[in-house]
Amino acid sequence: MSKTSFRSGGPAARRLPWYARSAAGTWTCAPPSADVRDFHAGLPGYAPTALTELPSLATEFGVGRVFVKDESARLGLPAFKALGASWAIHRVLARRPAGGGPVRLVTATDGNHGRAVARMARLFGQRAQVFVPRGVHPAAVTAIEDEGADVVLVPGPYDEAVRRAANAVAGGSDTVLVQDTAWPGYERIPGWIVEGYSTLFAETDEQLRAFGVEAPGLVVVPAGVGSLAQAAVAHYRGRGPESAPVALMTVEPDTAACVLASLTRGEPVSVPTGATTMAGLNCGTVSSLAWPYLRHGLDAAVAVTDAESADAARALAAAGVSSGPCGAASSAGARAALTGDGATVRRRALGVGPASTVVLLSTEGTAANPHAEESR
Repeated sequence: MSKTSFRSGGPAARRLPWYARSAAGTWTCAPPSADVRDFHAGLPGYAPTALTELPSLATEFGVGRVFVKDESARLGLPAFKALGASWAIHRVLARRPAGGGPVRLVTATDGNHGRAVARMARLFGQRAQVFVPRGVHPAAVTAIEDEGADVVLVPGPYDEAVRRAANAVAGGSDTVLVQDTAWPGYERIPGWIVEGYSTLFAETDEQLRAFGVEAPGLVVVPAGVGSLAQAAVAHYRGRGPESAPVALMTVEPDTAACVLASLTRGEPVSVPTGATTMAGLNCGTVSSLAWPYLRHGLDAAVAVTDAESADAARALAAAGVSSGPCGAASSAGARAALTGDGATVRRRALGVGPASTVVLLSTEGTAANPHAEESR
């Protein structure tokens, strides 16, 4: 295991927050449920999101091929979160007694998850209540309200909004917390949300094969509480040691890098969060369910600035990919890790060479996050 900070090149060089673990590729876990993809395929409007090849980024990063999994249009919403929300709500409702009345589905959100829960609640004939922390753009709040949800504004950070949402369902038989982070005693529903994300990776496998790629060398995942990264680990480490090795790297805002801090310490730690345009990643505590997967299955973690994310979003837009600040974080993280001072060591840690294939998860389009337009 190694933990190193490197200084990126350029006149405004900074020390790059970086973590790497050499044994991650040998760790294995159970694969995700095979039922999820079939469920999603039966939802109105389902279609695989685009996997777009960007030769310009391949040249810049010094690799063979770069693909972007574009989640700017997922089940009618501009972010990937509908995958997890739909599967979890489906599982929740399937366990309730037949003939029961509607339930109130409660959650906290930095934007996309709350809108997805609200949309799926409406689709399944239920009600939604969404707790929104400070820092979420007013237009994102309005989008949640437009889905029919009851929005509660919380004058505190994301972790406080999660606490408020959990308290709102305490003791209520007609309320269910549908949260995309876990803590001891609350892990089943977050586990279903993570299972829902598996469709994204199953699609990516099929699309890469259509491009003639059997497996990527590196997959880069934006991380908030770590649930999408957990899904990535479960997918790639669940294929068994006989499969081609795939390096997995998370990217976070440098103002809210709870995954990076936890990996560095070797145990979950909470970090104070600040303002960031990467609103959906502005999380201070790693999901307890995700943590074992991240600790054992991630090859690397890096943190980037808002400016780096904005630069990456502009480059993606020029290449025809709509990506908000959170979605562009993966490209910014790949650029930080694979180029600049210290890149030789980082590339070696990731096993990335001039023939490698890199997949970047762009988890939201510009429509998901109004900060995207304001940062241009």
